[in-house]
Amino acid sequence: MNSSALPPTLLGRLILNATRLSRVAIWIAGSLTLLSALYITADVICRKFFNYPLGGSDELSGYAFAVSVSWALAFATLQRANIRIDAIYQHLPIRVAALADWLALVGLAVFIVYLTRYASDVALQSWQSQSTANTLLGTPLWIPQALWASGFIWLCIVLALMLIRSSLALATGDFRTVQELCGIRSTKEEASEEAEAGIRMVKGDQA
Repeated sequence: MNSSALPPTLLGRLILNATRLSRVAIWIAGSLTLLSALYITADVICRKFFNYPLGGSDELSGYAFAVSVSWALAFATLQRANIRIDAIYQHLPIRVAALADWLALVGLAVFIVYLTRYASDVALQSWQSQSTANTLLGTPLWIPQALWASGFIWLCIVLALMLIRSSLALATGDFRTVQELCGIRSTKEEASEEAEAGIRMVKGDQA
């Protein structure tokens, strides 16, 4: 998300803070995925060369993948990394395109709210019934399910902030802000971000 689209208002600061927190979350989620991959590798090596499987790699990696995905969604949404078809969109007038962006965000929010509701119900039912995994580990299911559902809850908070900001911008005719907040990323924007990332890498190597 382009921070220049957000004025230094309370709502703008909240979205910027949400972006920072989501960035931290995605680093943690990525680390969790990496750890699960390393554990699977260690399990395979121990099984192959020492005939001693560590066990639980398939179960733990499944939990890690589910939790990582749910917590990565907020950052992906803020960065407008979700896939949309732009064959017609790129030819629309800015007013119509901004309205399409807002409607797409509303549709995404409605879907995520329903998904979060059912994910939370699953975790709550596992907690109430003290359900455990039918595996050797016997993991209490509410633990990974609660972590999984909490990622969706955070996404709902982020979407609420984005909806409020984009609705205000749409109502005041600030269509450019709507597009920069929830529109489809242009090829020029992606190229510019890649160039900036390359410059940062070069400066890091020189330092």
